[in-house]
Amino acid sequence: MSPLAATFLATIFALAAARGEDTPAPAGPRPLGELFATQEPPNVVPRLLEGADPGQTSIHISLGRQRASLSVGNEVAIDTPVSTGKPRAMTPKGQFAVLEKQSSFSSSLFGEYVDAQGRVVRFPVSARTDVAPAGTTFRAVPVQYYIRLNAEGLALHAGPLPGHAASDMTVRLPANIAPLFFQRVKVGTPVKIGD
Repeated sequence: MSPLAATFLATIFALAAARGEDTPAPAGPRPLGELFATQEPPNVVPRLLEGADPGQTSIHISLGRQRASLSVGNEVAIDTPVSTGKPRAMTPKGQFAVLEKQSSFSSSLFGEYVDAQGRVVRFPVSARTDVAPAGTTFRAVPVQYYIRLNAEGLALHAGPLPGHAASDMTVRLPANIAPLFFQRVKVGTPVKIGD
């Protein structure tokens, strides 16, 4: 500990003692689940989904809230947590439209690092932004319910949600919600990505 930090802590403890307060206990490691905000679960309105025509739907993604919504007309049919692009590969803001849909898509960017025996060392990874651990190679992993928004790799798809922005530009949807989005959009469906 630096002399400045030691002096600072000593001052804090001395002030607490002078006020008759208990000396603050040193902070220990916190469980991983406490480090990230817990996301509210998805909210689905079945009556809106039942008659949803892909020609009437739109998608809105909030980067700040890490949420996406599928609207039918002016009503929100699904509100769900997502995981958007991490700081090294942020999800771009703007107005987009669905360009392509594939129920299963193998990307040259999304996958896992495996060792010489084919055992997974790290998943999920982006070949664009994640450094390969020594002695590993990249193996593409198919993503489910792929909805492409641009030629640079921006898409929505099913994927893990750690509770914060963690993907490589794409927007990950919960596995049970991704098919609901996929079935209710078409090429041309508007998608807005904002704060």
